[in-house]
Amino acid sequence: MRYGSKAICVLSLAALFGSLGLHSAAHAQDNIMGQIQFIPANNAIKTSGVWIDGQYVGYVGELAGRHRLRLLPGVHDVVVRQAGYTDFNKKAVIEPGLILDITVNPDKDTRFVYPETKSSSLVTLQVQPTRAAVFLDDNFVGHVDEYDGFQRGMLVVPGKHRIKIALPGFKTMETEVDLLPHQKFTLKTELMQGSIEDADPLIRTDASRGIASGSEVARSTK
Repeated sequence: MRYGSKAICVLSLAALFGSLGLHSAAHAQDNIMGQIQFIPANNAIKTSGVWIDGQYVGYVGELAGRHRLRLLPGVHDVVVRQAGYTDFNKKAVIEPGLILDITVNPDKDTRFVYPETKSSSLVTLQVQPTRAAVFLDDNFVGHVDEYDGFQRGMLVVPGKHRIKIALPGFKTMETEVDLLPHQKFTLKTELMQGSIEDADPLIRTDASRGIASGSEVARSTK
């Protein structure tokens, strides 16, 4: 029994020192890394996609609180995209251990044309992971969770369209649809795990991709 108690004591001390080591490492990382706090100008901006140095990292609404974006110190290119708005571009100077506030207030895109609700098709998504980026005809239109659920979907002009769903660390899902007026189409899939090197160019390039009137889309909240 004495040896057993000693063994338990040694294991407990090892676990304690291990947890202290992890805490110290996390604390050291917090001192090294800087953070970005996104401040959306309105609720619509919360669903905007965020690219850092040409890499899609998520959407504004999820990069908050304890999920704030952590970056190595230095100058980083920040691009925020949202359907119906021009790209929001900013050079972010990240300092060690500090939080940089970035107010995201993009201009409306005058080229953007919303579909006619009376004749539009409705596309809904049941896709995992729900934070994956959604592209319609190679234009960013949001993330999966916006178009998944009861009476939620994407209004699209009838006709042929290409839908891509992409997320770093997963293989991109791509499909083409030919939608009829008033048609309701549901896309169901689960992205396959992949390498970061498999990332689609749409989520790993910092090339500007505005939303033109030829790629009309709107969110439905009927």
